[in-house]
Amino acid sequence: MSTTPTRAVDPAAPGTTTAQTRYDLVIRGRQIMTTAGLVAAEVGVRDGAIMALEPLGSALVGDRFIDLAADEVLMPGLVDTHVHVNEPGRTDWEGFASATRAAAAGGVTTIIDMPLNSVPPTTTVAALEIKRAKAAEASHVDVGFWGGAVPGNTDQLRALHEAGAFGFKCFLIDSGVEEFGHLDPPELERDLAELAGFDGLMLVHAEDPGVIDQAPRPHGRHYADFLHSRPAQAESAAIATVIEAARRTGARAHILHLSNAGALPMIARARADGVRLTVETCPHYLALTAEEVPDGATAYKCCPPIRDGGNRDLLWQGLLAGTIDTVVTDHSPSTLDLKALDTGDFGEAWGGVASLQLGLAVMWTEARTRGIDLSQVAHWMATRPAELVGLSGKGAIAVGRDADLVVFAPEDAFVVDVTRLHHKNPITPYADRPLVGAVRRTLLRGSDTTGTPRGTLLRRGEA
Repeated sequence: MSTTPTRAVDPAAPGTTTAQTRYDLVIRGRQIMTTAGLVAAEVGVRDGAIMALEPLGSALVGDRFIDLAADEVLMPGLVDTHVHVNEPGRTDWEGFASATRAAAAGGVTTIIDMPLNSVPPTTTVAALEIKRAKAAEASHVDVGFWGGAVPGNTDQLRALHEAGAFGFKCFLIDSGVEEFGHLDPPELERDLAELAGFDGLMLVHAEDPGVIDQAPRPHGRHYADFLHSRPAQAESAAIATVIEAARRTGARAHILHLSNAGALPMIARARADGVRLTVETCPHYLALTAEEVPDGATAYKCCPPIRDGGNRDLLWQGLLAGTIDTVVTDHSPSTLDLKALDTGDFGEAWGGVASLQLGLAVMWTEARTRGIDLSQVAHWMATRPAELVGLSGKGAIAVGRDADLVVFAPEDAFVVDVTRLHHKNPITPYADRPLVGAVRRTLLRGSDTTGTPRGTLLRRGEA
């Protein structure tokens, strides 16, 4: 992965005078990704925020300067609203220090942490405070938190909302960990009705247990056998359940990690009817296909699964049509032993793709082959996720926004080397995969994300 730095220059820039407004940092380049498109501009940063955006040559005065190289684009920091950090309790899987280093290296300046796989799960305010205490010690990027909706904690949801949780995640099927139970349809509707009272957001892992119970059991080294165990109809049936519950309650619902493109027409119809529904998908569903998964390659296992190439193409169509709102990683790491690398048995292996550092490069590599520009990728991975969680200071390069910025080289090719990834356990389905697009520098509120952790803990409604 390229580590070519941007060029630091003398703050005594030609044409400046002490009478001019002075900034902590000025970034100058010919490819600044603004809300009006790529422009030649100078960005003035003061106290962590973008305070000026002027044409290149305006000679803004700064204490520090960054001049972008000819092959570099300045883009907004990504907002990844689906990250499993797992700390505390399963910190051998992942932790805030390692996860946020990986995020920063991949151009992600804000993550929202999922409520499960940590112990305790974030299903009470007390558990949320435990998470915050751990994150405050070691985060290299900004961190917010989802709460969890599980059987028996309906009375905790409003309190979590008032404590700053950005919304609530639930499963409609076994989550894989006993401390985070799944909701049945009546429980889902009850919790949605509760959330409607304070306009909370419910995130749903949408797979129907009845459909999966009738499918073949997952076993063995052949990916096709695992794929048959998680049929597309399981997603469609569960999404239908969510749509009808959201319709009846008027609550907001968000479909997590959509892998089945066959559900897109149903989603589009529900939205046209006024159902308050948003949808995400992930880079692995947009870049990988079932046909390419080697026997025993359990790094590819995730739930719902990576499907066939035709389905992948339809997901891209859903993105371009606006039916899918956001692209997030669902970084779901585990220890190497849980991936059953010794047997390659897809039935035994933990399901989850580790990819936080690589999401932008994976998306850009695939998007450029489809004629999709980098600004559109940033819209899906920065702007729309920030809007989803109400982070009005994130997701775009504009005056008044946080100076969360990424220096990106869109033509810089590299091969994924797992030893250079920062997440805790060195496994990913992208190992040895050629990608295009390298993050050369990441700034959080105008400061480099290398070195001392500078991340801020975010609360709903405060940013």
